[in-house]
Amino acid sequence: MAEILCSFNKDALTIKPPKKASFVLRLMLSAFAMACGIYICSICLKQMNMQNTNTFLLFDDFERPCYDTVVDRSQIPYLHYPKPKTFNRAECAGNPVRLFAIVSMQRSGSGWFETLLNSHVNVSSNGEIFGPKSRRDNASTIVKTLDKVYNLDWFTSSSKNECSAAIGFKWMLNQGLMQHPKEIEQYFNDRGVNVIFLLRRNLLRRLVSMLANIYDKDAKLLNGVHVSHVHSDEEASLLSKYKPKLNVTSLKSDLRGMESTAIKALNYFNSTRHIIIYYEDLIKDPTQKLIEVEDFLKLPQMNLTSQQVKIHKGALSEHIENFDEVNKTLSGTAYEKFLQADY
Repeated sequence: MAEILCSFNKDALTIKPPKKASFVLRLMLSAFAMACGIYICSICLKQMNMQNTNTFLLFDDFERPCYDTVVDRSQIPYLHYPKPKTFNRAECAGNPVRLFAIVSMQRSGSGWFETLLNSHVNVSSNGEIFGPKSRRDNASTIVKTLDKVYNLDWFTSSSKNECSAAIGFKWMLNQGLMQHPKEIEQYFNDRGVNVIFLLRRNLLRRLVSMLANIYDKDAKLLNGVHVSHVHSDEEASLLSKYKPKLNVTSLKSDLRGMESTAIKALNYFNSTRHIIIYYEDLIKDPTQKLIEVEDFLKLPQMNLTSQQVKIHKGALSEHIENFDEVNKTLSGTAYEKFLQADY
């Protein structure tokens, strides 16, 4: 019995040499461990690269103005952070500025409209900057002027400098705008300029206002000084005493030409972000129309006011010397409606 036990214990303690299958298994485990190591290393390297990239992105974001979280992301192309050369925006440097242009025609209410806009604490509209021909000799001159205005380096009495939320000006259709439409349209779209078309439906009244204004440049009816706009009923009454005589031979052609110019302008700049405001609608309901403009420019709503007074009020028969001829010429035409309208 003792021999059997010794024999059993001897066999149990004997270590058998590894088989070939065990060696192959170990080799496979080693290969798997190496593959896992390589995979883990690659993940670590990727994470390190992402951290480096995020560091640069965060730095770039620090350099770039932060957008308000409540801003519609689609509006970002229209938000600008000017760095004027002539002054420091100081604490307002992080406040976005929107660019705009009031596109209009003379004697269409643009002066009155601009004073209304400028009564907003956050708006600076700089008048007819392209009045002088030297600023609109060619497309490059126009772009240079626009850059100066939109960089807040253009100073007028309406400039609010560092804290302006919207900066713009008036641009009449006969001041280079129609001569370089492609270049200007591209500029407006590239820079995200908001275009406000201010037009007048009653072109006959516009013509009367134009002729009266031309006459006053020489006559200087108001104390020997020519004025295009007045601020009292007395001044308006004095200027409205002049009644121009219209050329009935070319009248329909003149009205058609003004109409055509406005249509061309709308077509030229149709791809821009724009709004169309008619003078007559502004007269009838200024509060509602101005709210539409404030919403268009994403401005806080304010009560906008102007000291300007309308000059030619009442029926056209009171403001045209040869009204009977004009009435006969336009009766039965598409322009007959202009004869009775009070705007």
